[in-house]
Amino acid sequence: MKTLNKAKDKLINGGGLFMFLRSSVAAQAASWVDLGLGFVLFSWVGLSTGLSTGIGAVAGGIINCIINYRFTFHAKGVSKRAVAVKYILIWTGSLLLNTYGTSMLYNLMSGSEFFAHMGFSDDGCYAASRIFTSLVVSLAWNFLMQKYFVYRSVAFDVYVERLFGRKD
Repeated sequence: MKTLNKAKDKLINGGGLFMFLRSSVAAQAASWVDLGLGFVLFSWVGLSTGLSTGIGAVAGGIINCIINYRFTFHAKGVSKRAVAVKYILIWTGSLLLNTYGTSMLYNLMSGSEFFAHMGFSDDGCYAASRIFTSLVVSLAWNFLMQKYFVYRSVAFDVYVERLFGRKD
């Protein structure tokens, strides 16, 4: 029982790999909300692809932020207002990195004789570009920026509080 409690505590409160695993769970939950809501809004409600995708992405981002605040990074002492502003900045950066990274990698791959010789179609080049870019951005940008910037009190928080009001 003691070993089980120790393992549970490590999973819930541990750093390093355990924090990364909690972050992955939060990202997965957010992805399900994003995709599920987008699908419902498009298929059942009849919204446009752009609007249903956008609403799903925003809802997924909000879910991810909340789960990470409470569960992944245990940021209870950090201003919620500052977390929201920093999260939006990092989320926007992630969107840009994924968009332009996928596009640049796709253009490199689809114009390459090497990948054509390997049997990559345009769809395959896009899928490989998207998956690779997504993994790199997720690890090298999202996780690290959330761990060291978004869910910690940093000097930037003072400017957020000055711009948007008092600390909560």
